Amino acid sequence: MAETVSPTLHEPPSSTRRERRGWYLYDWANSAFQTTVITVFLGPFLTTVTELAAGCELGADSCEGYVHPLGIRVAAGSYYPYLISLSVFLTVFVLPVMGAIADRSMHKKRLLAIAAFTGAGATTAFAFVAGERYLLGGALFLVANISFGAAVVVYNSFLPQLGGPDERDGISSRGWAIGYLGGGLLLALNLVAVTMLSEEGNPQRTLDLARWSIVSAGVWWAAFTLVPLRWLREHPAAAAAARVGGGNVLTDGFRQLGHTLRNIKAYPLTLFFLLAFLVYNDGIQTVITLASQYGTKELRLGQSTLITTILLVQFLAFGGALALGALAGRIGAWKTVLISLVLWTGVIIAAFRLPAEAPLPFMVLGGAIGLVLGGSQALSRSLFSQLIPAGKEGEYYGFYEISDKGTSWLGPLAFGLVFQLTASYRVGLVSLLIFFVVGFALLAAVPIRRAIVAAGNTPPRVL
Repeated sequence: MAETVSPTLHEPPSSTRRERRGWYLYDWANSAFQTTVITVFLGPFLTTVTELAAGCELGADSCEGYVHPLGIRVAAGSYYPYLISLSVFLTVFVLPVMGAIADRSMHKKRLLAIAAFTGAGATTAFAFVAGERYLLGGALFLVANISFGAAVVVYNSFLPQLGGPDERDGISSRGWAIGYLGGGLLLALNLVAVTMLSEEGNPQRTLDLARWSIVSAGVWWAAFTLVPLRWLREHPAAAAAARVGGGNVLTDGFRQLGHTLRNIKAYPLTLFFLLAFLVYNDGIQTVITLASQYGTKELRLGQSTLITTILLVQFLAFGGALALGALAGRIGAWKTVLISLVLWTGVIIAAFRLPAEAPLPFMVLGGAIGLVLGGSQALSRSLFSQLIPAGKEGEYYGFYEISDKGTSWLGPLAFGLVFQLTASYRVGLVSLLIFFVVGFALLAAVPIRRAIVAAGNTPPRVL
C-alpha cells in the first residue's frame, strides 16, 4: 500500500511572480552549458583533441587512431560518447542522493549554488585544455556534467511548489522556453565570434575558438545563477522541517534514500512512467549530444553551419515549447508527449538519409527538431511532477535526472559501440530508433490518471 500523506501537503505553497521568474532564469543560466557546450562545441572539440593525442593530423577528414585512457584501447571517435556514458553511470549514484538531501534540507538554494558553481567552474577550466590534453578535458567534462545534473535535480524539485496540478505544464513550458532563449543568445554571440575570427585553412584557430566558446558558457552559467539564488524562496518539505535541530542532513539524506528504495514498489505506476521516460529521453538526449559530432564527422559540415542550425533550433524550440504547452492544455500532456515521440522517430529516419556536405537539408531538419524538442521535455517534467509522492520531489527528480539534460547513457553507449564496430556514424544513428519506438510503447501503456491518484495527488482536469 502507498504511504498515507496528509492532504495539507498536496497544496503547493503560494508563489509570487518574482519567484517564478527566478525559477525560469535558472533555465536561462544553465542552458548555456547544454547548448554551447554539449550540443555544439564539446563533441567536435574533445574529439579533435583526442585525435591529436592518437597521432592524427589536425584538420584531417577522418582518423582511425586510438588512445589508451587507463590502459583501455579506445577509438578516438568513440572517446566522447564513452565519456557521456561514464558520466551518467556516476550520476546514478550522485543524483538520487542529492535529491534526498534536498528533501531533508532547509537550504535548497545553497545546494543549488554549490552544484551550479562547481559545474560552471569546471566548464570555465576548459581554458587549460589545449594540445593533446584529452584526459584533462574528459575529467573536467565529468565534473561539469555531474554537477549540471545535480543542480537540475534541486532546481526541478522547486516545480511542485510553484503551482497546482493545472498550472505546472505552463510553468514548466515557460521555464524551458526561457532556457532556449538564454542558450540561443549565448550561442548567437559565439556564432558572431567564430564567423569574424575564423581563418580559412587554419584549423588551430577553429579549435581555439571552440575552447573559448566552451569557457564562455561557464562564465554565463555562473553569472546568471546569481539571479534565481536571490529571487527563489525556500519551501522546505515536511521532512526538512521535522529534522530542524537534529541529525546531519547528509546522513539523513542517505538514510531517507535507503528508505525510499526499500519502499519504492508502493508506487509501481510512477516507476513505470519513469522507465518509459528513461528510454525515450535517452534517445532525445543522445540526438542532442551527438548532433554536432554527426554533422562534423559524417556530413562534413563546417562549424558555422552547425552553430547556425543549433541557433535555429534554439529559437524555434522557444515557440515549440510554448505551442506544445498550449496543446497540452487542450488534449493533455500525456497525449502531447506521445505525439512528439512519433515526430522524433521521423527525425531519426530523416537524419539517416541526409546527404553529406549539404547544409540546407541539415538546417531544415534542425528546424523540425526545434518544434518538438522543448515541448517533449518540458511536458515530461511537469507530467512527472504529478506522479511524485508529496515531500519526495528531490529524491524522485534525482532518479528522473539520470536521463535528463545531457545525462543519457544507453544511447551514447550504443552509438559508440556501433561506430567502433562499423566506423559509420550513420549506422550508429539508426541504433537510436529503438529508444523512441520502445519509449512510445511504454509511455502509451501507462494509465496516467490512475498513476497520479496512486501517488496521492489530484489529477489535472485534462490529461
